[in-house]
Amino acid sequence: MNSQQMVTGAIQIEDPAIDTRDIQIQALHLNKRYRRDDALAVNDLSFTLHKGEILALLGPSGCGKTTTLRMIAGFEQADSGQIFLQGREVTHLTPQQRKIGIVFQDYALFPHMTIEQNVMFAMRDTPKGERADKATSWLELMRLDTLRQRYPNELSGGQQQRVALARTLAAEPELVLLDEPFSNLDASLRESTRNEMRALFKRSGTTVILVTHDQAEALTFADKVGVMNQGFLVQTDTPQQVYQHPANAFVARFLGHTNLLYGDALDGFVNTPLGQLQVEKSLQGQVQMSVRPEDLHLSPAPRCDAAARVISREFRGHDYFYTLERDGVQYCVIAPRHQNFEVGSWVNINVLRGGSVLSG
Repeated sequence: MNSQQMVTGAIQIEDPAIDTRDIQIQALHLNKRYRRDDALAVNDLSFTLHKGEILALLGPSGCGKTTTLRMIAGFEQADSGQIFLQGREVTHLTPQQRKIGIVFQDYALFPHMTIEQNVMFAMRDTPKGERADKATSWLELMRLDTLRQRYPNELSGGQQQRVALARTLAAEPELVLLDEPFSNLDASLRESTRNEMRALFKRSGTTVILVTHDQAEALTFADKVGVMNQGFLVQTDTPQQVYQHPANAFVARFLGHTNLLYGDALDGFVNTPLGQLQVEKSLQGQVQMSVRPEDLHLSPAPRCDAAARVISREFRGHDYFYTLERDGVQYCVIAPRHQNFEVGSWVNINVLRGGSVLSG
Protein backbone atom coordinates (compact mmCIF):
# COMPACT_ATOMS: atom_id res chain seq x y z
CA MET A 1 0.00 0.00 0.00
CA ASN A 2 1.19 3.58 -0.57
CA SER A 3 0.78 5.26 2.80
CA GLN A 4 -0.62 2.50 4.96
CA GLN A 5 0.44 -0.99 5.98
CA MET A 6 -1.99 -3.59 7.30
CA VAL A 7 -0.99 -5.20 10.57
CA THR A 8 -2.92 -7.45 12.92
CA GLY A 9 -4.68 -5.63 15.72
CA ALA A 10 -3.69 -2.04 14.87
CA ILE A 11 -3.21 0.44 12.06
CA GLN A 12 0.34 1.36 11.16
CA ILE A 13 0.73 4.61 9.24
CA GLU A 14 3.97 5.50 7.52
CA ASP A 15 3.10 9.17 7.07
CA PRO A 16 3.78 10.94 10.43
CA ALA A 17 1.48 13.82 9.42
CA ILE A 18 -1.58 11.53 9.74
CA ASP A 19 -3.01 11.36 13.27
CA THR A 20 -4.48 7.88 13.67
CA ARG A 21 -6.24 8.94 16.88
CA ASP A 22 -8.72 10.89 14.76
CA ILE A 23 -9.64 7.85 12.63
CA GLN A 24 -12.87 6.27 13.86
CA ILE A 25 -13.20 3.49 11.32
CA GLN A 26 -11.08 2.17 8.51
CA ALA A 27 -12.08 -0.55 6.07
CA LEU A 28 -9.25 -2.08 4.04
CA HIS A 29 -9.75 -4.18 0.89
CA LEU A 30 -13.02 -5.83 1.95
CA ASN A 31 -14.31 -8.64 -0.26
CA LYS A 32 -17.49 -10.66 0.09
CA ARG A 33 -18.95 -13.38 -2.13
CA TYR A 34 -22.07 -15.28 -1.06
CA ARG A 35 -21.76 -18.25 -3.44
CA ARG A 36 -18.70 -19.64 -5.17
CA ASP A 37 -19.91 -18.92 -8.72
CA ASP A 38 -21.44 -15.51 -7.92
CA ALA A 39 -19.80 -12.20 -8.63
CA LEU A 40 -18.35 -10.44 -5.60
CA ALA A 41 -21.08 -8.64 -3.66
CA VAL A 42 -18.36 -6.31 -2.32
CA ASN A 43 -15.15 -5.95 -4.31
CA ASP A 44 -11.91 -4.57 -2.80
CA LEU A 45 -13.71 -1.87 -0.80
CA SER A 46 -11.66 0.57 1.28
CA PHE A 47 -12.48 3.84 3.06
CA THR A 48 -11.48 5.88 6.11
CA LEU A 49 -13.87 7.83 8.31
CA HIS A 50 -12.80 10.27 11.02
CA LYS A 51 -14.48 10.99 14.33
CA GLY A 52 -17.70 12.93 13.98
CA GLU A 53 -17.96 12.43 10.22
CA ILE A 54 -21.08 11.16 8.45
CA LEU A 55 -20.64 8.87 5.44
CA ALA A 56 -23.51 7.97 3.12
CA LEU A 57 -23.12 4.79 1.07
CA LEU A 58 -25.27 5.32 -1.99
CA GLY A 59 -26.13 3.08 -4.90
CA PRO A 60 -28.80 1.04 -6.68
CA SER A 61 -30.28 -2.16 -5.28
CA GLY A 62 -27.76 -4.98 -5.27
CA CYS A 63 -24.70 -2.73 -5.42
CA GLY A 64 -23.26 -4.05 -2.14
CA LYS A 65 -23.98 -1.19 0.26
CA THR A 66 -26.08 -3.25 2.70
CA THR A 67 -23.54 -6.08 2.62
CA THR A 68 -20.84 -3.53 3.48
CA LEU A 69 -22.91 -2.29 6.41
CA ARG A 70 -23.48 -5.84 7.66
CA MET A 71 -19.75 -6.61 7.50
CA ILE A 72 -18.97 -3.50 9.52
CA ALA A 73 -21.64 -4.47 12.08
CA GLY A 74 -20.34 -8.04 12.28
CA PHE A 75 -23.49 -9.69 10.92
CA GLU A 76 -21.53 -10.90 7.89
CA GLN A 77 -17.90 -12.02 7.82
CA ALA A 78 -15.68 -10.64 5.06
CA ASP A 79 -13.96 -13.21 2.86
CA SER A 80 -10.86 -11.03 3.03
CA GLY A 81 -9.83 -7.58 4.16
CA GLN A 82 -9.78 -5.82 7.52
CA ILE A 83 -11.95 -3.49 9.61
CA PHE A 84 -10.48 -1.22 12.30
CA LEU A 85 -12.37 0.77 14.93
CA GLN A 86 -10.27 3.44 16.62
CA GLY A 87 -7.12 1.58 15.57
CA ARG A 88 -8.31 -1.78 16.94
CA GLU A 89 -8.97 -4.58 14.47
CA VAL A 90 -12.53 -5.89 14.80
CA THR A 91 -12.75 -7.94 11.60
CA HIS A 92 -13.45 -11.21 13.39
CA LEU A 93 -15.19 -9.90 16.52
CA THR A 94 -18.87 -10.56 17.21
CA PRO A 95 -21.37 -7.68 16.84
CA GLN A 96 -21.58 -7.37 20.64
CA GLN A 97 -17.81 -6.90 20.92
CA ARG A 98 -17.66 -4.06 18.40
CA LYS A 99 -19.65 -1.37 20.29
CA ILE A 100 -21.54 -0.37 17.16
CA GLY A 101 -25.08 1.02 17.28
CA ILE A 102 -27.59 0.28 14.52
CA VAL A 103 -30.87 2.01 13.63
CA PHE A 104 -32.90 -0.27 11.37
CA GLN A 105 -35.48 0.63 8.75
CA ASP A 106 -38.35 -0.57 10.97
CA TYR A 107 -36.87 0.99 14.19
CA ALA A 108 -37.17 -2.40 16.05
CA LEU A 109 -38.64 -0.87 19.22
CA PHE A 110 -40.04 -3.17 21.88
CA PRO A 111 -43.84 -2.68 21.72
CA HIS A 112 -44.44 -3.87 25.32
CA MET A 113 -42.00 -1.33 26.78
CA THR A 114 -42.50 2.37 27.35
CA ILE A 115 -40.27 4.85 25.56
CA GLU A 116 -38.18 5.27 28.71
CA GLN A 117 -37.84 1.50 29.12
CA ASN A 118 -36.78 1.12 25.50
CA VAL A 119 -33.96 3.62 26.03
CA MET A 120 -32.90 2.13 29.38
CA PHE A 121 -32.76 -1.35 27.84
CA ALA A 122 -29.69 -0.31 25.83
CA MET A 123 -27.70 0.70 28.94
CA ARG A 124 -26.33 -2.72 29.79
CA ASP A 125 -22.96 -1.32 30.84
CA THR A 126 -24.54 1.40 33.02
CA PRO A 127 -25.30 0.71 36.71
CA LYS A 128 -29.05 0.25 37.21
CA GLY A 129 -29.26 3.19 39.61
CA GLU A 130 -27.97 5.59 36.93
CA ARG A 131 -30.08 4.42 34.00
CA ALA A 132 -33.19 6.54 34.66
CA ASP A 133 -31.20 9.78 34.84
CA LYS A 134 -29.26 8.93 31.68
CA ALA A 135 -32.47 7.98 29.88
CA THR A 136 -33.91 11.37 30.84
CA SER A 137 -30.88 13.11 29.33
CA TRP A 138 -31.24 11.29 26.02
CA LEU A 139 -35.01 11.81 25.87
CA GLU A 140 -34.57 15.52 26.57
CA LEU A 141 -31.98 15.71 23.79
CA MET A 142 -34.52 14.15 21.42
CA ARG A 143 -37.34 16.36 22.74
CA LEU A 144 -39.22 13.24 23.93
CA ASP A 145 -39.06 13.71 27.72
CA THR A 146 -42.82 14.46 27.99
CA LEU A 147 -43.59 11.17 26.17
CA ARG A 148 -41.47 8.86 28.33
CA GLN A 149 -44.42 6.78 29.60
CA ARG A 150 -45.99 6.23 26.20
CA TYR A 151 -45.63 3.08 24.12
CA PRO A 152 -44.26 2.97 20.56
CA ASN A 153 -47.69 2.52 18.95
CA GLU A 154 -48.76 5.81 20.53
CA LEU A 155 -46.08 7.80 18.70
CA SER A 156 -45.76 9.18 15.19
CA GLY A 157 -43.21 7.76 12.76
CA GLY A 158 -40.83 10.63 13.36
CA GLN A 159 -41.11 10.24 17.15
CA GLN A 160 -40.45 6.49 16.88
CA GLN A 161 -37.39 7.29 14.79
CA ARG A 162 -36.03 9.57 17.50
CA VAL A 163 -36.69 6.92 20.17
CA ALA A 164 -34.73 4.37 18.12
CA LEU A 165 -31.91 6.88 17.84
CA ALA A 166 -31.98 7.69 21.58
CA ARG A 167 -31.81 3.97 22.40
CA THR A 168 -28.88 3.52 20.03
CA LEU A 169 -26.92 6.47 21.43
CA ALA A 170 -27.70 5.47 25.03
CA ALA A 171 -25.48 2.41 24.52
CA GLU A 172 -22.59 4.84 23.86
CA PRO A 173 -21.45 3.17 20.63
CA GLU A 174 -18.20 4.03 18.90
CA LEU A 175 -20.03 4.11 15.57
CA VAL A 176 -23.69 4.35 14.47
CA LEU A 177 -24.99 2.55 11.38
CA LEU A 178 -28.23 3.67 9.72
CA ASP A 179 -29.95 1.24 7.34
CA GLU A 180 -32.46 3.19 5.20
CA PRO A 181 -33.82 4.81 8.39
CA PHE A 182 -36.09 7.37 6.70
CA SER A 183 -37.71 5.23 4.01
CA ASN A 184 -40.89 4.52 6.03
CA LEU A 185 -41.62 8.22 6.61
CA ASP A 186 -43.72 10.42 4.34
CA ALA A 187 -41.90 13.07 2.30
CA SER A 188 -42.40 16.08 4.61
CA LEU A 189 -41.61 14.11 7.78
CA ARG A 190 -38.60 12.48 6.12
CA GLU A 191 -36.93 15.83 5.47
CA SER A 192 -37.54 17.29 8.92
CA THR A 193 -36.49 14.07 10.71
CA ARG A 194 -33.37 13.83 8.57
CA ASN A 195 -32.39 17.41 9.43
CA GLU A 196 -33.02 16.84 13.14
CA MET A 197 -30.96 13.65 13.19
CA ARG A 198 -28.03 15.26 11.40
CA ALA A 199 -28.05 18.14 13.90
CA LEU A 200 -28.12 15.67 16.81
CA PHE A 201 -25.23 13.65 15.43
CA LYS A 202 -23.17 16.79 14.90
CA ARG A 203 -23.98 18.07 18.38
CA SER A 204 -22.93 14.78 19.99
CA GLY A 205 -19.89 14.27 17.74
CA THR A 206 -21.16 10.84 16.65
CA THR A 207 -19.57 9.04 13.70
CA VAL A 208 -22.23 7.69 11.34
CA ILE A 209 -22.52 5.49 8.26
CA LEU A 210 -25.83 5.76 6.40
CA VAL A 211 -26.97 3.32 3.71
CA THR A 212 -29.48 4.80 1.28
CA HIS A 213 -30.61 4.68 -2.33
CA ASP A 214 -31.93 8.27 -2.13
CA GLN A 215 -29.56 10.74 -3.81
CA ALA A 216 -31.01 13.84 -2.15
CA GLU A 217 -30.80 12.17 1.25
CA ALA A 218 -27.13 11.33 0.78
CA LEU A 219 -26.19 14.79 -0.48
CA THR A 220 -27.96 16.69 2.30
CA PHE A 221 -27.23 14.38 5.24
CA ALA A 222 -23.61 13.31 4.79
CA ASP A 223 -20.16 14.90 5.02
CA LYS A 224 -18.87 12.27 2.59
CA VAL A 225 -20.72 10.34 -0.09
CA GLY A 226 -19.54 6.94 -1.31
CA VAL A 227 -21.18 5.83 -4.57
CA MET A 228 -21.27 2.05 -5.09
CA ASN A 229 -21.93 0.02 -8.22
CA GLN A 230 -21.70 -3.76 -8.71
CA GLY A 231 -19.73 -4.22 -5.51
CA PHE A 232 -17.21 -1.45 -6.16
CA LEU A 233 -16.91 1.80 -4.22
CA VAL A 234 -16.62 3.94 -7.33
CA GLN A 235 -16.06 7.37 -5.77
CA THR A 236 -15.86 8.79 -2.24
CA ASP A 237 -15.70 12.52 -1.59
CA THR A 238 -17.69 15.47 -0.29
CA PRO A 239 -21.25 15.76 -1.64
CA GLN A 240 -20.27 18.89 -3.59
CA GLN A 241 -17.25 17.22 -5.18
CA VAL A 242 -19.06 14.00 -6.09
CA TYR A 243 -21.95 15.93 -7.64
CA GLN A 244 -19.93 18.58 -9.46
CA HIS A 245 -17.01 16.33 -10.45
CA PRO A 246 -18.31 12.77 -10.86
CA ALA A 247 -15.69 10.12 -11.53
CA ASN A 248 -17.53 8.52 -14.42
CA ALA A 249 -20.82 8.41 -16.32
CA PHE A 250 -22.46 6.09 -13.79
CA VAL A 251 -21.85 8.49 -10.88
CA ALA A 252 -22.95 11.45 -12.99
CA ARG A 253 -26.24 9.76 -13.90
CA PHE A 254 -26.92 8.30 -10.48
CA LEU A 255 -26.52 11.63 -8.66
CA GLY A 256 -29.20 13.40 -10.63
CA HIS A 257 -29.84 14.48 -14.19
CA THR A 258 -26.93 15.24 -16.46
CA ASN A 259 -26.01 15.77 -20.10
CA LEU A 260 -23.19 13.53 -21.37
CA LEU A 261 -21.22 15.13 -24.18
CA TYR A 262 -18.37 13.83 -26.33
CA GLY A 263 -15.74 15.95 -28.01
CA ASP A 264 -12.09 16.24 -28.99
CA ALA A 265 -9.77 17.99 -26.55
CA LEU A 266 -7.05 20.23 -27.94
CA ASP A 267 -5.06 23.07 -26.34
CA GLY A 268 -7.33 23.33 -23.28
CA PHE A 269 -10.68 23.21 -25.07
CA VAL A 270 -13.21 20.57 -26.12
CA ASN A 271 -15.53 21.09 -29.06
CA THR A 272 -18.92 19.64 -28.10
CA PRO A 273 -22.41 19.78 -29.64
CA LEU A 274 -23.21 22.56 -27.13
CA GLY A 275 -20.13 24.62 -27.91
CA GLN A 276 -16.54 24.90 -26.82
CA LEU A 277 -15.79 23.98 -23.20
CA GLN A 278 -12.59 24.67 -21.32
CA VAL A 279 -10.58 21.75 -19.87
CA GLU A 280 -7.04 21.10 -18.67
CA LYS A 281 -4.45 21.69 -21.39
CA SER A 282 -2.92 18.28 -20.75
CA LEU A 283 -6.02 16.54 -22.13
CA GLN A 284 -5.77 15.39 -25.72
CA GLY A 285 -8.11 13.38 -27.93
CA GLN A 286 -11.73 12.36 -27.37
CA VAL A 287 -13.18 12.94 -23.92
CA GLN A 288 -16.58 12.50 -22.31
CA MET A 289 -18.03 15.32 -20.25
CA SER A 290 -20.91 15.75 -17.83
CA VAL A 291 -22.84 19.03 -17.83
CA ARG A 292 -25.56 19.42 -15.19
CA PRO A 293 -28.95 20.75 -16.39
CA GLU A 294 -28.76 23.78 -14.05
CA ASP A 295 -25.50 24.81 -15.78
CA LEU A 296 -27.31 25.41 -19.06
CA HIS A 297 -29.24 28.53 -20.13
CA LEU A 298 -32.11 28.81 -22.60
CA SER A 299 -33.03 31.73 -24.84
CA PRO A 300 -35.71 32.10 -27.56
CA ALA A 301 -34.60 31.17 -31.06
CA PRO A 302 -36.07 30.97 -34.55
CA ARG A 303 -36.49 27.52 -36.00
CA CYS A 304 -33.10 26.67 -37.47
CA ASP A 305 -30.45 23.96 -37.55
CA ALA A 306 -28.66 25.40 -34.48
CA ALA A 307 -31.81 25.56 -32.33
CA ALA A 308 -33.35 22.91 -30.07
CA ARG A 309 -37.04 22.08 -29.79
CA VAL A 310 -38.81 21.80 -26.42
CA ILE A 311 -40.05 18.20 -26.13
CA SER A 312 -41.50 18.37 -22.62
CA ARG A 313 -41.79 20.82 -19.72
CA GLU A 314 -42.28 20.02 -16.04
CA PHE A 315 -43.21 22.82 -13.63
CA ARG A 316 -41.60 22.20 -10.23
CA GLY A 317 -42.58 25.36 -8.36
CA HIS A 318 -39.23 27.12 -8.12
CA ASP A 319 -38.13 26.10 -11.64
CA TYR A 320 -38.94 24.28 -14.87
CA PHE A 321 -37.35 21.03 -15.97
CA TYR A 322 -37.12 20.94 -19.77
CA THR A 323 -36.37 18.10 -22.15
CA LEU A 324 -35.05 19.37 -25.48
CA GLU A 325 -34.04 17.77 -28.76
CA ARG A 326 -31.49 18.90 -31.30
CA ASP A 327 -30.07 16.86 -34.17
CA GLY A 328 -31.68 13.73 -32.77
CA VAL A 329 -30.03 14.13 -29.35
CA GLN A 330 -31.98 14.95 -26.18
CA TYR A 331 -30.78 17.37 -23.49
CA CYS A 332 -32.18 18.30 -20.08
CA VAL A 333 -32.18 21.83 -18.69
CA ILE A 334 -33.33 23.31 -15.38
CA ALA A 335 -34.42 26.92 -15.84
CA PRO A 336 -35.90 29.55 -13.49
CA ARG A 337 -39.69 29.69 -13.46
CA HIS A 338 -39.75 33.04 -15.28
CA GLN A 339 -38.19 31.30 -18.31
CA ASN A 340 -41.41 29.80 -19.58
CA PHE A 341 -41.09 28.12 -22.98
CA GLU A 342 -44.02 26.28 -24.52
CA VAL A 343 -43.71 22.66 -25.66
CA GLY A 344 -42.85 22.73 -29.38
CA SER A 345 -41.05 26.09 -29.23
CA TRP A 346 -37.45 26.59 -30.35
CA VAL A 347 -34.61 27.69 -28.09
CA ASN A 348 -30.86 28.17 -27.99
CA ILE A 349 -28.86 26.19 -25.41
CA ASN A 350 -25.87 27.97 -23.90
CA VAL A 351 -23.43 26.56 -21.35
CA LEU A 352 -23.12 28.81 -18.28
CA ARG A 353 -20.41 26.77 -16.55
CA GLY A 354 -18.00 24.23 -17.97
CA GLY A 355 -18.70 20.58 -17.39
CA SER A 356 -16.62 17.85 -15.75
CA VAL A 357 -14.42 15.44 -17.66
CA LEU A 358 -15.33 11.81 -16.91
CA SER A 359 -12.92 8.91 -16.64
CA GLY A 360 -15.08 6.48 -18.58
